[in-house]
Order: sequence, then structure tokens, then C-alpha cells
Amino acid sequence: MVSNPANARQPSEIELGRRAFRTQQSRKSVAISFASTLVFAIVLWFGVVNTPGWDLVQRSFFNLEVLQGAWPRVFEGLLLNIRVLLFAAVGVLILALLLATIRTLKGAIFFPLRVLATAYTDLFRGMPLIIVLYIVGFGIPGLGAFPRMPLEFWGTIALILTYSAYVAEVFRAGIESVHPSQRLAARSLGLSYGTTLRKIVMPQAIRKVTPALMNDFIAMQKDVGLISVLGAVDAVRAAQIETAQAFNFTPYVLAGLLFVLLALPMIRLTDWYTARLREREQMGSLV
Repeated sequence: MVSNPANARQPSEIELGRRAFRTQQSRKSVAISFASTLVFAIVLWFGVVNTPGWDLVQRSFFNLEVLQGAWPRVFEGLLLNIRVLLFAAVGVLILALLLATIRTLKGAIFFPLRVLATAYTDLFRGMPLIIVLYIVGFGIPGLGAFPRMPLEFWGTIALILTYSAYVAEVFRAGIESVHPSQRLAARSLGLSYGTTLRKIVMPQAIRKVTPALMNDFIAMQKDVGLISVLGAVDAVRAAQIETAQAFNFTPYVLAGLLFVLLALPMIRLTDWYTARLREREQMGSLV
């Protein structure tokens, strides 16, 4: 029997009223949010503009002429930051997965490896990145055991060493969050430890920790600017050079805005994915 679409169940008058009320409330909330934000921005703007030192600050930090002159060099430096970021992200993922896997190995025979992985994560999570940059960027080349490499290469190595310690702990938390019954079921089916980890545990673990991994990537997008302490002409170093030449801080503001624009897509993607994950796992409810 073919169902007639005309005979399909139609929403009741009460349900239609509820939908209209929800739509009206949503529009009202959007209007109130927009109005309050606009009022706050206007009040903040007039409050800042009317301060005694605004004219001096405007000339020193928001000079369009200086910004236009600094743009080519700062943007070229940002491209270097992006290259370093991409290589560092790949290196961090590989090393962090290796460290997390080692730390979750069972058995007394793997005890030395677990100790080394634990010591590594403790060391580089406790040491400031800028110290690691100085040690790697100036100490390792000083040994004379390696060929001469660009400064950004050593900056990338320092980023990998530091962030792999943080990301390894994120991966380890994801691996340990998978219920042991998953492993036992896989092993009872004859899967080896490596196959179980690769096909059963890792897919679930990565899905659970993806928001945390994306946040670590956002943090690394900012910290990649610290390679300027080694002398690499990235966006921050280029802004410093332009500031010294123009006696004006506008190039620093330009570099900061470029880093914000670089991070915004990932920030919005992280928020979207987190909301989607919450909606799927909690049916849209907040707990």
C-alpha cells in the first residue's frame, strides 16, 4: 500500500505555536545581542579615544603609512612561520604518537623505554620553549658535529621537541580512555597487540582527543614566532627590524594581526568540531 503524502501527519496548532515562539525568541535574542555588542563597542571606542595619550598611541601603534611600508617584509616573514609550522606539526604528530605508544606498553621488558619516554615528557613539559630554542639553536650547532643548517631548521627542531611532549600526553590520555574490554575483545579474536592498537584503540583515542590536539596546534601557531630569538627573519623579527628603522611600533601590531588571522580558521574549526562532537555524544544537551 502506497502512503499518500497528503495524509501524512501534520503538526498540531500547539506545535506550530511553539515553533513560532521559538523562532520569535531566537530573532529577539539575536537583536538584543547585536544591540548590546554595538553599544559596548561604541562606549569602549569613545572611552579609549578620549584618553589623554590616545593621539600619541595612535601615531606610535596605528600608523597606516608605517604599516604599508612594513607589510612586504612582515608578510614574507609570516610565510617562513607558516613553513616552520607545517614541518613542525608533522614532526610533532609522529614523535608524539611514538612517545604515547611507548608509555602505554605493558610488560617489564619495556620498563627502560617507558622510563625514557616519561623523562622526556617531564623534561620538555617543564622547560620553557625559549630555553629549548637557545639550547637547540646555539648549543647543538656549537658542537660542530652537524653541517651548517638554516636557523629556521633548528627552530623547527626545538618546536618538535617541546610540543611532542605535550601532544604525547594528549595521545596517551586518549589511548587510556578506551575501555580495556575493547583490547580484550580484539585479542580474543586473534589480533596482535600492534593490530589492536592500530585498528581498534587508536581510531577511538584520536577521535576523543581531536579537540585538544587542535588547541595544541593553535598554541603552536603562536609560539612559532619565537624562532625570531635565533635570528631567523620571520614575521616577528621582520617587525622588529621595521620598528627599529621607523621608530614606530606599528609593525609589531601588523605582525600580531597576521598571527591572529592565521589562527582564526583553526579556532573556528575547533569550536565547530567541539560543538558537533558534543551534540553527537550528548544529544545536544550540556552536562
